Amino acid sequence: MKQRVVTAVVALLIFIPLVIYGRIPFEILCVLLGLIGLSEIYIMRKKLLVSPEATIGFLAALMIIVPEKWLAFLPNSEWRFSAFYFFVLLYLLYTVVTRNRFSFDDAGVLVLGVLYTSVGFHYLITARQAGLDVLFLILFTVWATDSGAYMVGRRFGKNKLAPHISPNKTWEGTIGGSVIALIIGGVYTYFFPQVYNWGTMLLVILLASVVGQLGDLVESALKRYYGVKDSGRILPGHGGILDRFDSLLFVLPVMHFVGLI
Repeated sequence: MKQRVVTAVVALLIFIPLVIYGRIPFEILCVLLGLIGLSEIYIMRKKLLVSPEATIGFLAALMIIVPEKWLAFLPNSEWRFSAFYFFVLLYLLYTVVTRNRFSFDDAGVLVLGVLYTSVGFHYLITARQAGLDVLFLILFTVWATDSGAYMVGRRFGKNKLAPHISPNKTWEGTIGGSVIALIIGGVYTYFFPQVYNWGTMLLVILLASVVGQLGDLVESALKRYYGVKDSGRILPGHGGILDRFDSLLFVLPVMHFVGLI
């Protein structure tokens, strides 16, 4: 527990000032987090980080994560996706070069890993560009959900949510986490109004809370499939980047979809 607390404090002392400052330092942080998260998937997949397939994946990820202004040298925004697909084609060509030692299935897993990690961190940059109050609302919603689900589940949890995936999660904790997120998010949006009216924002907050917990379950399923406890070791006591950002990787794209960011 002491190690978890120390790691959390140090991480927040680095993360929060960069969130507040924004601009290039925060964008660089998001790019690094995305690449580290992708490397955790590759390691779980037992792929060398210095291999050709990993290199292709990292380059493809950069095409998705980085903000538009970093790609100003391209003729238009559609070239970002053309460049990404170019790296997908390289993966397919690599199956021929390796005589299927690197297979179509391998390519599919790695491309999905790129999309899973990169899109979320791209929208983390987008959320900061939308405004500090917007990003903090999303962060507070996710953090309140996680903390609330843990506290309520530990005290009142009896009915397992998904025992085959995450044995410690309960329906009571899940509902309790969303209720606490609604309370905290409701108070926050009352004092910091967002793009929608207060009633609509409560629905958006509830959606973010539920989606965040689904993201948590997805990452738990990923770890269970590969037989690992944590996605990585970069955060002592907490695991890897995916362990800490699993909820946000689902919430941020959905918040973009509903027009919040």
